[in-house]
Amino acid sequence: MSFTDDLKRSLGFEETDSGENNVKNELLNIVDSIRDVLKPKEDSNAQQGHPQQQYRPTPKPQQEPVSPHPRPTPVYEDYDDVVIVPEQSYYEIVLIRPKSIDDINYVVDQVLGEKNPVIVDLSFLERESALNFKLAADKINQMRLNYGAQALLLARTEDKNLIIISPKKVQVLNKG
Repeated sequence: MSFTDDLKRSLGFEETDSGENNVKNELLNIVDSIRDVLKPKEDSNAQQGHPQQQYRPTPKPQQEPVSPHPRPTPVYEDYDDVVIVPEQSYYEIVLIRPKSIDDINYVVDQVLGEKNPVIVDLSFLERESALNFKLAADKINQMRLNYGAQALLLARTEDKNLIIISPKKVQVLNKG
């Protein structure tokens, strides 16, 4: 399995075989529960030969809603020391394949101005314009040195050169 497959799966774009089975089982359970709700109930008047009552069921007395059983609070013993408090409520992770210096300037603006991480595929610049590729590499290096941004190589193949660039406040760790 390639890195991009793992990345897609972790972001929720692809399901594994067991995930597909779980989704199918959940859908079947939902369909069964809907079928049970919509199933016509046998009315005692309909059985006695009163067909009008079949279409007008007698109203049932109001019942108090049954409260669900309280759920226990989950305990995360392994993660006691991890506290995530983002500076902003969410981060947009932009995936871009720059084709010009304007695109690289957009990446710099996203990382430094908007404080969003960016995944950059530099393969097009590397193939088409060595000068623009060098300029892009210099800008990434300047972001790292002057602003504390992080840049990690995600994948380098014949057709991909993926780098994730994150601002100083967004910590990206390489654990593998």
